[in-house]
Amino acid sequence: MNSRRLVQSAAVVAAICNGIVSPASAQAYPVRPVHLIVGFAAGGTSDIVARLTGQWLAERLGRPFVIENRPGAGTKIAAEAVVNAPPDGYTLLQVSSTNAYNATLYDNLNYDFIRDIAPVASIARLPFVMVVNPSVPARNVLEFIAYAKANPGKINYASPGAGTAQHIFGEMFKMLAGVDMVHVPYKGNTPALTDLLGGQVQVLFSDLTSLQYIKDGRLRALAVTTATRLQVLPDVPTVGESVPGYEASGWTGLGAPKNTPAEIIDKLNAESNAALADSVFVSHLSDLGAAPFANSPVDFRHFIVEYTERWGKVIRAANIKAE
Repeated sequence: MNSRRLVQSAAVVAAICNGIVSPASAQAYPVRPVHLIVGFAAGGTSDIVARLTGQWLAERLGRPFVIENRPGAGTKIAAEAVVNAPPDGYTLLQVSSTNAYNATLYDNLNYDFIRDIAPVASIARLPFVMVVNPSVPARNVLEFIAYAKANPGKINYASPGAGTAQHIFGEMFKMLAGVDMVHVPYKGNTPALTDLLGGQVQVLFSDLTSLQYIKDGRLRALAVTTATRLQVLPDVPTVGESVPGYEASGWTGLGAPKNTPAEIIDKLNAESNAALADSVFVSHLSDLGAAPFANSPVDFRHFIVEYTERWGKVIRAANIKAE
């Protein structure tokens, strides 16, 4: 009997050392602040969504959710930090479409995103819009395609950097529309927008940081990249209305280190989905041009796998390389 108890005690100690949390502990979770690691700089759309989510979870669960911005290396720094964190629910990752692209863009990652990060909750879909400098003589996508075909290799499209969503979405447009454009990568979204406004480049597949420039007429929106039109740009058609099969959007959500207890993941998922059913929270997303995106952890995993495979094909076909 004593030997059996000794073995059982050793198993409990091992479980604690390995970061495995008992159902009772999971039920009480969280008992201390939770750190949400964001792979982007403060102030952008992804960061704002993370802060909205963290504030909601803090209010619902009664503990601070501390946002830690760790930008750099295409979000790899943030992802590695969470992959190597204890699987106890106290270190979370703001997962995003960038993580999915990286699985194909990089051959030497120190982690496998699908294997090493447990999907917790999807939060928002992030739309993009095809915008041009007003000097471009095109009022819609079909006119732009005709203009591009009449001027092969003379139209420059900007992106915040090689391997970013804006780059990948632009390459998909080139393939489906059959046009020849020159990619001009910048070191961030702000300089890309600045040169678009100045006419140094002609087109950008932009996130909705360009919305105010569209509204004041400094940029012209030709189409949104999503499958349906956006509430914030109701008169702007989708790219797919002119280029069949084109649909592109980013997304963001929550992830945790693999082996995080299912009870904790389910608790975070339930609270996140409650936010996506709250009209005030959804209105904050709408102000950013984002749409609520609710899933179970299992369905979120399926979505990530399919999204990674889909855009991996585009990245390989266009021979896109990360900087």
